[in-house]
Amino acid sequence: MKNYAQGFSFYLPTKTLYEYGGIKNKLAGEIKVLNTSSVLLVTDKGVLGAGLLKDVEEALQEADITYKIFDGVEPNPSTDTCYEAYEMAKSVDAGALVAVGGGSPMDVAKTTAILMTNGGNLDDYEGFERFKNDPLPMLAIPTTAGTGSEVTPFAVITIRARNYKMTIMSYRFLPKVAFLDPTVLMSIPPHIAASTGMDAFVHAFESFINTVSSPITDAYGVEAMRLIGKYLRPFVANRTNKEAAGAMMVASNLAGVAFGVARLGNVHAMAHPLGGFFNVPHGVANAILLPHVARFNMLADTGKYKRVAELLGEDVSRLTDSEAAPLAVEAIEKLSNDVGIPKRLSEFGVTEDKIPDMAKDAMLSGNVKINPRSTTLQDIIDLYHAAL
Repeated sequence: MKNYAQGFSFYLPTKTLYEYGGIKNKLAGEIKVLNTSSVLLVTDKGVLGAGLLKDVEEALQEADITYKIFDGVEPNPSTDTCYEAYEMAKSVDAGALVAVGGGSPMDVAKTTAILMTNGGNLDDYEGFERFKNDPLPMLAIPTTAGTGSEVTPFAVITIRARNYKMTIMSYRFLPKVAFLDPTVLMSIPPHIAASTGMDAFVHAFESFINTVSSPITDAYGVEAMRLIGKYLRPFVANRTNKEAAGAMMVASNLAGVAFGVARLGNVHAMAHPLGGFFNVPHGVANAILLPHVARFNMLADTGKYKRVAELLGEDVSRLTDSEAAPLAVEAIEKLSNDVGIPKRLSEFGVTEDKIPDMAKDAMLSGNVKINPRSTTLQDIIDLYHAAL
């Protein structure tokens, strides 16, 4: 477990509001606090088509807040999409951004917020705090229980010409307010509930076992894994289950806090190229990769795998750390299988010939450096092959 002789820091400026019906009751008031009466709503066509903007629009209309809707966000959003959102935000003279959806709309909103006050090319902002002026304020309304983007200082954007996913990081574009309203989860299809739920689990797991975790992030990650282990199956089975929906939304948020501070590991380093090269949905890529990477990382385990196994319902009370560790991987695989996650990357068109290029991109990720087991390029290649 954690050595308390090692220093750590923790920072979370986002206000979180958890309430059934909270969007209708609280959104307009939180926008008014920002001293603006004009916003851009950033979302995708699936969210719009599902009617999930109804409460948002009604709240804005009742408060006489001017808005436009940008619904052009795609999975694994590109720089081109961000520039389109930027142009629309300028056209309404937006004083704030409201992101409604999963991680993709939030990533586009974060980058649009940067462009509104800095202009320029997003490529120049890759990395940590690479822009000068504070972004426009942003509010986040997650409609999936998975990404945790409402509390993370990251935006992942694809540069299509290079098949490359870049990460922009800044604590300055963290949302001012995150609205956790479980009612928005009740219309999502089961496969989305499954993939986003496993995405949240990967966030909690990787931030728990990596080399820069802390007692504070561990506390968030452990509770997230406990909730997901208990509630993901019933949530996938029935999204109108209020207890399960609420627990999963909270779990996603907790996992987002954990990895927003402690970051991740090899699973995410490898998942991003899969989105860039083959447009594999992020949550699915993570879920398929996780058992292979978890098994690879077992060699570096110092007892945390036993805790993971316990959180997922395994009886490890009489087992040593090394005896319990394989049960954690087995429990992860069982959870993934039970909620219907595909087993192989090849099911999404991933081909062997791109593995060397994807592995090189993965090795550029800072997540590899904090993975619990030291990792070489050949290790990444071998892990891709194992998951193919």
